Amino acid sequence: MIFGIGTDVIEVKRVLDKISSEEGFKESIFTEKEIEYCESKWSRGQNYAARYAAKEAFFKALGTGWRNGMKYNEIEIVNDALGKPDIQLHGSTKKYLEENNIFEIHVSLSHVKDYAFATVVLESK
Repeated sequence: MIFGIGTDVIEVKRVLDKISSEEGFKESIFTEKEIEYCESKWSRGQNYAARYAAKEAFFKALGTGWRNGMKYNEIEIVNDALGKPDIQLHGSTKKYLEENNIFEIHVSLSHVKDYAFATVVLESK
């Protein structure tokens, strides 16, 4: 059963501006793996923005917003061998989903020059 659906769109420049101007922003939002991935790409800004949008879309799908001790850097966007994105959860965010019987996460990312988009669908039992 679908628990929730969330979508987000964000300007790439906005994310890059925050990364360059706010000390600690990058580490508070992204995991070490995500930072390594984004920094290795020529489309660095688009990749950061898409991951940020996915985290926002995740919280929208959850319906709680950014609460209950959950943190952005507990939501990790990874890619499989073919490049398909997936979400891995850690810490209190993972625990919250387990406690609420949310067992499946679907994510879709897209980006163009100036914008990044993400949609997240959560399924429960």
